Parts: sequence; C-alpha cells; structure tokens
Amino acid sequence: MGGIQEIRIRTLGDLVEAVTPDRPDPQSGRLRERAVYRGVPVADCSLLTSLDRLGTPELPPHSKSHLEAHLLRNFIRYSRPHLAALPERDLELLVIAQHHGLPTRLLDWTHSPLVAAHFATKNEDRSGDRVVWRLDWGRLHDHYGLPPLALLSSDLQTVLRERGIASLWNLIDPGTCEVETFVALLEPPAIDQRIMAQSAAFTFSTDRTRSLQQVLAAAGLGDSLTRCVIPARAVQRVRDQLDLCGISERRLFPDLDGVAAEMRRYYAATAPPEPRG
Repeated sequence: MGGIQEIRIRTLGDLVEAVTPDRPDPQSGRLRERAVYRGVPVADCSLLTSLDRLGTPELPPHSKSHLEAHLLRNFIRYSRPHLAALPERDLELLVIAQHHGLPTRLLDWTHSPLVAAHFATKNEDRSGDRVVWRLDWGRLHDHYGLPPLALLSSDLQTVLRERGIASLWNLIDPGTCEVETFVALLEPPAIDQRIMAQSAAFTFSTDRTRSLQQVLAAAGLGDSLTRCVIPARAVQRVRDQLDLCGISERRLFPDLDGVAAEMRRYYAATAPPEPRG
C-alpha cells in the first residue's frame, strides 16, 4: 500500500472536484463516498488528538496520555451541575467532553469538505499553507472488520465488547485487558445545534500512543489519507469563496458568538486575493 496522498487546491472548486467520486456509489447511484474531512491552518500539522497534544510545546506528543482516566473522571465529577441527565453510555460522555474542549482520544472531523475548508482558512492573518485532510473511513472499517456504516455510541460499545473490552474504562486502563488496535468513525449524538451545523464526526482509536498517521501506516492504510494543500497565496480566495457559499461562523456556530466572530473576520482589513493564473 502507498503512503499519504497529496494534492494542491487553489480554489473551492478544486477542492469539490478533488473529493467528488469518479463513479456513483453502487447502492445509492449517487456520487457519494465514505470519507470525512478535517481542516487545519498549519500545513505540517500531524493528526494528533487533543490528548496527544496535552502539555507544554517542549513535551513530545503522547507524554501525558496516561492522564486520560483522571481527565475524564474529573470531567464527570465537575460537569454534573451542567448536565440535565448523565448520558446512558460512557462513550457519549466522552463525546460531550471532547465537544466542550476536554483533551480526549477523539479526533474531530466533518462530513463536509466545505466545513473543513472553513476551519483551515478562518484565520487569514496566519501565514503559510493550509490543509484539508480527507480520510477514507470506509477502507478503515473494511480493514478492521467493522460495520460498513459510521458507528453510533451503542454500535462502538458492541464492537468493544466483541473484542474483549468490557467498557471504555477497560480501554483507558490498558492493564486490565489485551487491547486490539483499530480505528473507527464515530457519529456523535445531536448534543446541540453546533455539532449538527458542522456535520461533525470523530475518529476513535484504541491506540493512544501513536498519531493517526502512524497507526494507519503500520496497518498499510497510509493511502486512506489525502492532504489537500491550500497554498498560502490561495487562502484568501478560498476563504472568500466560502463566504459566497454561506460557509461562515454564523452558520457553523449558530449563536451570538458565531455572529460576532463572522462580523469580526468579514470586516477585517485584508489584502486583495491574487488573481488566478
């Protein structure tokens, strides 16, 4: 199997064309694929979870991954006054924790390449290339023997049990059972309007000691990842095209913070985008 693929994106149309399948899906007859996307404003950024990156910049990734149980237990303890009811499953609680900024082993993705492009280009004052990652999660599920659909929390709980992992806590404490490495796509519950507006999804890996790239490369799945690179000189054009398509903070963060964020960015002074040529 090959490594990570890379393509150059200079317009929003380039991105849409790059992720459009060459042939219709055999079941639906539509141009659809089993892929998700992640936009990052730094081209050389690895696919590290917030748990991987926990700590100071001087620490190597994964240095504090052993704190996962402490983080989640304290979140459970202090979140009680803010939750109308505790989720039925620990996996749903993990999603809520990730959604509100707790470092977890989940990695954020979206089903929309345009939403991913928004997160890649929203900070126009940052220099350098940007990246929209594309992940062919269908290949992952086929390789790891997972269902062909993205997993709900109940589905993932069943998968863990079938592989000898009685609960999320057994996975977090690796001394309690033998853990088989796999990566799955997890569909979050509709916690709020934001998670729905962003067409959010998460990758869930049983391995918290390696980046997603490393896990997939070791499994011969490196080419399930594609880096869609937006060169620095094309960032503002792509950003303006996203605004023309209505992909903005006001749509993706449907609250007053989103309205203010869009106004702040939209009316900020910027240089005109370079013409295509």
